[in-house]
Amino acid sequence: MTAVVVFIVEETIPGTEAAQIPTQRGASLLDTAVRCTEERHWDVFPGTWLEAAGGAHRCSCGDAVCPAPGAHPAGPDWAARATGSATVARRMWQEQPTASVLLPTGRAFDAVSVPETAGFLALARMQRMGLPLGPVTLTPRRRMEFFVLPGAAAKVPGLVRGLGWAPSSLDLAVLGEGAYVAAPPTRFGSGGAVQWVCRPTPANRWLPDAEELLPPLAYACGRDR
Repeated sequence: MTAVVVFIVEETIPGTEAAQIPTQRGASLLDTAVRCTEERHWDVFPGTWLEAAGGAHRCSCGDAVCPAPGAHPAGPDWAARATGSATVARRMWQEQPTASVLLPTGRAFDAVSVPETAGFLALARMQRMGLPLGPVTLTPRRRMEFFVLPGAAAKVPGLVRGLGWAPSSLDLAVLGEGAYVAAPPTRFGSGGAVQWVCRPTPANRWLPDAEELLPPLAYACGRDR
């Protein structure tokens, strides 16, 4: 049975009297980016970052109402900039050490995104069923992202219909080609950091197919409506 450990990270956001960028907990962003390329052979690219301004924290993109401050691509060419080279990744984050670590989907993996409550319900069910799990993240937007084999974006709608659900009726999305996820410990402004629910380990190097995880995920999303 796969052991699932939730790592809770307590974040303290400095007040306006100390205009400091909140600390990225755990491994540095540079170390994270390099490990993603070396240990998992994932492509990575640097995104935006947080800047201190007048006692507050804003996204480097300059948008005062940025929906994902410090955690989105810095330009439209992000897909071309993504690299699987540890050497290139190290150079990128040496140039901007506080840039978020973003992982393009549709290459080494896709990601199935569900609400947090449905995600934990599905995890419990997967454990009881003895299903294999890949890495899983929890974002400050209260979404859980299950890493699965690439190609899931094309097959999931049909799989959901085969389980008796209309795809539009479930809060279940698949991030495939042209999308991305943020890797821990990337921060979403003052909302907190992305966390691992299931960390990447040698045991989950081989990702599950979306078809294996869809039944418990769809069931949990149906319960969560």
